[in-house]
Amino acid sequence: MNKRDYYDILEVSRSASADEIKKAYRKLSRKYHPDMAPDDKSADQKFKEVQEAYEVLRDENKRKQYDQFGHSFQQAGPGGGGYYQSGGGAGPVDMEDLFGGGGIDLGDLFGGAFRGGKRAQPRPQKGESKRLQIEIPFHLAAVGGQHEVTLQKGSSSERLTIKIPAGVDNGSVIRLGGQGGPGIHGGPPGDLLITIKVGNHPYFKRDGSNLLLEVPITLPEAALGAKVDVPTLSEGEVTVTIPPGTSSGTKLRLRGKGITDQKTKQPGDQICSIKIVAPKDLSEQDRSLYEQINQEAPRSKAW
Repeated sequence: MNKRDYYDILEVSRSASADEIKKAYRKLSRKYHPDMAPDDKSADQKFKEVQEAYEVLRDENKRKQYDQFGHSFQQAGPGGGGYYQSGGGAGPVDMEDLFGGGGIDLGDLFGGAFRGGKRAQPRPQKGESKRLQIEIPFHLAAVGGQHEVTLQKGSSSERLTIKIPAGVDNGSVIRLGGQGGPGIHGGPPGDLLITIKVGNHPYFKRDGSNLLLEVPITLPEAALGAKVDVPTLSEGEVTVTIPPGTSSGTKLRLRGKGITDQKTKQPGDQICSIKIVAPKDLSEQDRSLYEQINQEAPRSKAW
C-alpha cells in the first residue's frame, strides 16, 4: 500500500516554513487524538500518520532527504530522550512541540473532561431558575404582608406562603431560593423568581411612594371651609381641614401616610386632591339660595 505524502498529511505546502509545519502538527494532533474523536474509527490511524510525518519534516536534514528520495528514505531511530513512541509504531511524538512546553495539562487540551488519565465526573450545576407572575391586592403591595401561591411540580401542586415586602410595585421580583428546577449532577436546586403585578384600588392611585386620593367636597364646604374625613391605607379615616375658599384642584398633603420606599425605607405622603362637586338635584329653597348667592357674589376672572 502506498504511503500518503507527508506534506499532504500535515495539510501544508512543500515550501512551508518550520513554524507552519509545527502549527499544522499541533492542530491535527489534537483533532485526531483518540480522546478528542472517540467516534471516529479512522482517527487513530490519522493520528499515527501525523506523528510520522512531523517526525520527518520537523528535522531539517531528514526533510531534505525526504524531499529528494520520498518514502524510500529510511529514518534513523529516535535519538535520545524527550520522545514518546506511540503504541502503533507511528513514530516518536515530541510532547514539547505538541503541547508548547511547560508540562502537559490534559484538562486544558480536552476541555476539562480528562483528569488524571480518566474521564472526569460532570461537575454539579445549580438547577434552572423558574419564573412565575402573580397579582396581589393594592393594599398588600403598599403595606406588606403574606400571600399564598400554588406551584406545579410535575403532576402535583404545592402551596407556599411568601412574604411580600411593603412598597413592592409592578415589575418587582421576589426570589425564593431552592424552589426552581432540580440540580444537575447533584447540584443545588434553582430559584423561583416571582414577578409582582399590583391590582387596582377603588379610589387610591400610586405615584412612586406617594398615594393620590381625590376628595369630593360641596360648594358650601369649599366656600366656608370644613372638616372632612378621608381614608388612609394604614390608619383608617383621618380628619382633614378644608380651608375657606378652597378651589377644585387644591392639594392637601398628609405627610408619612404614603407607601414605604423600598430603597430609602421611608414612607411617602398621601396627596388629597380637592374636587368640588355641585349638587344635581336642588330643592326650591336651595335653588333660591344659590340664585341669591349668584347675584351677590363677586365675579372672578382667570385673566
